[in-house]
Amino acid sequence: MDKQETQHEKVNENSEEQITSDMNIGEVVARFPETAEIMMGYGLHCIGCHVNPYESIQDGASAHGMKQETIDGMVKEMNESVAGIEEKDITLSESAATKFMELMEKENKKGWGLKFTVEPGGCSGYSYVMDFAEKPEADEKVVEEKGLMVFIEKNIFPQVKGVRIDYADGLQGAGFKISNPNAADTCGCGKSFH
Repeated sequence: MDKQETQHEKVNENSEEQITSDMNIGEVVARFPETAEIMMGYGLHCIGCHVNPYESIQDGASAHGMKQETIDGMVKEMNESVAGIEEKDITLSESAATKFMELMEKENKKGWGLKFTVEPGGCSGYSYVMDFAEKPEADEKVVEEKGLMVFIEKNIFPQVKGVRIDYADGLQGAGFKISNPNAADTCGCGKSFH
């Protein structure tokens, strides 16, 4: 075994590491969005690539010609950036929170909350459903994020804990994208999971 493989194994075996080089890029960015900037700073621009749900940090970085010691350094820096960060129940990006507020105002529902749930269906087994509600139901947990109340049914909470909701308005169209760290599989559109 050569020296580089030994260093790679040490990074993966360190129990304090939250992020390892064998994790998928999409999974890491979904759980720790702040790592995207670090990866891009190292020249790993696979963040928005269609293969990021399937490609590991190791594979992506190696494909871009990055040396093992550089990959290990990048992963170390990513772990340092997320050290002590507790995973939230649900995370809304600034753009998603702003868009939800705009929509509530437009629909005369200012001060209401966002009802977030899942239903059977979609290309991966379950679909995310979002709507506005004036107040939570008795069986719903209330999470406050960026000044917005989010209502989540208690029985589905384990399926969606840690979800991140983003809003993008670009060439591919506008819409909400949901990243779920608990999903075994997701569809390309980010609207269904398994």
